Amino acid sequence: MNWRIKSLDDSLALAAKRGLHRSLGAFQLMMLGVGAVIGTGIFVLTAEAAQKAGPGMMLSFVIAAFVCAVTALCYAELSSMVPVSGSAYTYSYSVLGEAVAWIVGWALILEYAVAASAVSVGWSNNVVPLVERSFGIDIPAALSHGLYSGTEGGLINLPAVCIAMLVTWLLLIGTRESARVNAVLVSIKIVALIIFVMLSVPVMQMENFEPFAPLGFGGISAAAASIFFAYVGFDAVSTAAEETKNPQRNLPLGIIGSLVICTIFYLLVAAGAIGSIGAQPIMDAAGAGLAPGSKEMGAACALAVNSGALACSGEPLAHVLREIGWEKVSRLIGLAAFLALPSVILMMLFGQTRIFFAMSRDRLLPDVLSRVHPKYNTPHVVTLITGAFVTVAAAFFPVGKLADISNSGTLFAFFTVAFGVMALRRTDPSRVRHFRTPFVFVVGPLALLGCAYLFFSLSLYTQLLFLAWTVFGLLIYAFYGYKRSPYAVPKE
Repeated sequence: MNWRIKSLDDSLALAAKRGLHRSLGAFQLMMLGVGAVIGTGIFVLTAEAAQKAGPGMMLSFVIAAFVCAVTALCYAELSSMVPVSGSAYTYSYSVLGEAVAWIVGWALILEYAVAASAVSVGWSNNVVPLVERSFGIDIPAALSHGLYSGTEGGLINLPAVCIAMLVTWLLLIGTRESARVNAVLVSIKIVALIIFVMLSVPVMQMENFEPFAPLGFGGISAAAASIFFAYVGFDAVSTAAEETKNPQRNLPLGIIGSLVICTIFYLLVAAGAIGSIGAQPIMDAAGAGLAPGSKEMGAACALAVNSGALACSGEPLAHVLREIGWEKVSRLIGLAAFLALPSVILMMLFGQTRIFFAMSRDRLLPDVLSRVHPKYNTPHVVTLITGAFVTVAAAFFPVGKLADISNSGTLFAFFTVAFGVMALRRTDPSRVRHFRTPFVFVVGPLALLGCAYLFFSLSLYTQLLFLAWTVFGLLIYAFYGYKRSPYAVPKE
């Protein structure tokens, strides 16, 4: 059977012939990784995690971090061996064949494009209250919440639309310029989180951690599957491989360094949020937790008795500081989210355009998608198309559902990478590896099991949506990509 496997040497040769300009160093990569990871997950999804797991979301953060850590080690080895655009898509093409690579590339659309939409909505959730409190105005729900957000009167999330369009324009003008802006935004984000930890941790009350798991371990697992979105981004560093100076050294540093920094911040912030005001979920009359983003949840949160609940807030960190008496500082946290969350959107859009670029260069998608702008040296066509998709999704859907959909694609891609690094150790053991995954046949299976565990902890609706998306993608491959592939006619 012809699996159409493109060798690693072919991938490197093609990148050298039709490649992108190398301009990113180790520090810029690490900042890109931190910029992509620290964002909506901690600024917004902390409230959703509280609704699913209560104080047990501390354990959810640990579970998600562990899965990301073992996967990051697999990513680091492959990205240092294959420093070209495409991330998991390119790795799969070189190890598991074209059909699997197509599925992975198609799944990565859910990871990056839908994630960019989710972060755009998260940005809006922080900005709208900030503007309302700072200027004493009331922004109607019809203009600040999407039609399917679960909010009464919601029609279109106009702030999310605006930020998605702005970041798309920024990406069009160049990778290096985007990275410089991102480094400034990351610094703002880190300072904001440090301030939050300094103010919230000292007023922690241990009784706020009880009961620790009000919805059982199932709730902790569900929260871990959602919180996983908070860590998505370290792999986006690998999509910049083709624009990285000395990628064999700088890629592993960027991937692993950014993940370590973010994990420490997450645990400190989660502890401060839970310990200072509590994080118990909102229950229905039968004692079951309400689904985040549902109309029932929106109605319950509208009641005065639930106005102080962490699970009800669209901007949980600012909410915590207001509850413990730091009203003015809470506005600064909102301002930091206003300034910094666009860096996450930037990296998600960046990652998606580079995936499309690689698939187009392999002729599995139309050649027009791999066109590079003559002045800005960026893939402008695919950037505009991706930006339009992100803008539409951000306009109408809530952050939690978008995040879960994104996670389904991410987990599938991570699963493939973990399998691929082990397969390549068997099929090409002599190839130079500038970074080697330690104990790969222990780390690799742990990554596989972790990704599968989180995937099946997602809602059934999300799993079925991923399945439908995959089937749709396979139809496109069968009727378009399969015939245009450079491997369509087997070599004699």
